[in-house]
Amino acid sequence: MSTLALHDLRRLVVKIGSALLVDSTNRINRGWLDDLADDIAILRAAGHQVLIVTSGAVAIGSHVLGINPRRSRLEELQAAAAAGQVQLVNAYQDALGRHDIRAAQVLLTPDDTEVRRRFLNARGTLEKLLEHDIVPVINENDTVATDELRYGDNDRLAARVAQTVMADGLILLSDVDGFYTADPPANATPRVSGHVEMFFGNVIDETNVICFCIGTRIGSVKTINI
Repeated sequence: MSTLALHDLRRLVVKIGSALLVDSTNRINRGWLDDLADDIAILRAAGHQVLIVTSGAVAIGSHVLGINPRRSRLEELQAAAAAGQVQLVNAYQDALGRHDIRAAQVLLTPDDTEVRRRFLNARGTLEKLLEHDIVPVINENDTVATDELRYGDNDRLAARVAQTVMADGLILLSDVDGFYTADPPANATPRVSGHVEMFFGNVIDETNVICFCIGTRIGSVKTINI
């Protein structure tokens, strides 16, 4: 199976995890975010449309509220998400603004991609933002989400966004080495798979997923047709 080059993928969803965006004190890593904005500017100059799915609101907000997110109740985490989301989107606006790129905040819940009427509304909003040359900065609406009704992690949210806007590629920026054959904490010898063609016995070939492994000894591009 051939691997598509990045320049073949016009519409891209880029997912950023908290481990990359937030430092050990739960503050935004401005230097890293500026570098990301530089890369997004390069992609846009090459003709790509870019949508960002970002984590980090709860972590940033926990610093604002002075709480430990691992020991906090749901309502405290939701308050942290509200406080952190303001700083998060402002940071993206500042970083992208250096390149005269406009950004817009979009907060989603599972119903926005699972219930057809709301799905169509979300898709229409995202399409209109792209039409106006604005980069959507998307996060889960953790302020109203509950444990029973949420995406669970932003990898899943990013996949849903990619489906919603019919993206040509999904880029997952991660601090892990890649796609493991088994859960590393639970297995002594998990392997990193460089290319995945089968998942649970099924050929996967509809949307291109690219995993960039940041800050690891691999540092290369992993591609998964999914």
